[in-house]
Amino acid sequence: MKKKFSHVNKTGKAEMVDVSEKEVTARTAEAYAEVKVSGEVFNAIKNNTVKKGDVLSIAKFAGILAAKKTSELIPLCHNIFISKIEVELKLNQKKSSVEITSFAKTTSQTGIEMEALTAISVAALTVYDMCKAIDKSMVIGKIKLRSKTGGKSGDYFS
Repeated sequence: MKKKFSHVNKTGKAEMVDVSEKEVTARTAEAYAEVKVSGEVFNAIKNNTVKKGDVLSIAKFAGILAAKKTSELIPLCHNIFISKIEVELKLNQKKSSVEITSFAKTTSQTGIEMEALTAISVAALTVYDMCKAIDKSMVIGKIKLRSKTGGKSGDYFS
């Protein structure tokens, strides 16, 4: 039996999924990313001496704003009401990294994973942008969905 793709119409063209018949349920998603930085960048962030400003605060708000714009950035993503979005950035001295987590919540007919993932991705890019004058060798990685709850497909935990 051939698997039917949800974002492909009868003629094989991409289209947005119709979620109008889906049940409205509470849904959550958590995501994670990491930005590996040099010792010099780590110390500049830690001591708040980056010339562009407070890296952790600005990246946090960039992530929140990005989550709210997800449907404008991801072509087939639905525009959903976000009832909560949290973005946290923490310095990990042992790994010389900035660890970024997000938590997103909605009551909707479709999931909120893309908003959580967009939040951490843009927060990570913001860390890079703010620190690139110090060192361009930063590495953004480990972007992943940690969990999702609600919806027809059920819960997921990595």
